[in-house]
Amino acid sequence: MTLKFLIVLIFLAPFYLFAQESKLDKIILEKNLKVCIWPEYFGISYLDPRTQKLIGIDSDLAKELAKDLKVNLEFVESSFPTFISDIIENRCDIAMFAIGNTESRRTKVRFTTPHLESDIYAITTKNNKKIENWDDIDKEGIVVAIAKGTYHEPVMKEKLKNAKLLVVNSMHAREQEVESGRADVFMTDYPFAKRMLAQTNWAKLISPKSTYHLTSYAWTVAYGDDKFYNRIEKFISDIKIDGRLYEIAKQNELMPIVKLK
Repeated sequence: MTLKFLIVLIFLAPFYLFAQESKLDKIILEKNLKVCIWPEYFGISYLDPRTQKLIGIDSDLAKELAKDLKVNLEFVESSFPTFISDIIENRCDIAMFAIGNTESRRTKVRFTTPHLESDIYAITTKNNKKIENWDDIDKEGIVVAIAKGTYHEPVMKEKLKNAKLLVVNSMHAREQEVESGRADVFMTDYPFAKRMLAQTNWAKLISPKSTYHLTSYAWTVAYGDDKFYNRIEKFISDIKIDGRLYEIAKQNELMPIVKLK
């Protein structure tokens, strides 16, 4: 080894060590955890317009994670269309808002062990006489609305054979399409279906007669940082064993979809 090479190696060592630093080390050092949430997800990470406080299982669990790490918690607003870029571009350390674990998403971000699992449900209006049960959905003349970027988009593109699929740009848009009568139903999951029944006087729930398409929900982080990922996995294991997941799921009325093992 030449002297010149040794000098270069010594000079570059701090940069190499910095490059290898885990996100966990940075979080502990700076005492700040950045968590991406979608603040319109009822039961998961919902910003209550009356209190301006986040309520839901994942916003509650984010607080528990920050407490376990002994750091401050910073919520970063995200969404289903943007969370992957938010993670990859380090706008947040972890996305925690019940993200459906799909094959296409797994190619870009790393999923944790799931803590929830939901089937697909449909919401129509109480005065829509064309939709009385699940079998009425996939028929000629029926318009099914879904939100772009959700896992319902690829699932319904594959499942529907007769109904027309309407892909809209937001969750609110799919509600508006159904409420206005321009669409007959929109597809959603258990937490959001609960929100529609609780907060509107026009929504009617249509449940599948049997399992339609179960999807596991988890959190996501960037690939390439095993130390951080393993610490999150330990947290998930801990809250399943010590009862925190059970209690927080119960508080948010999500016991039917929680995965305790």
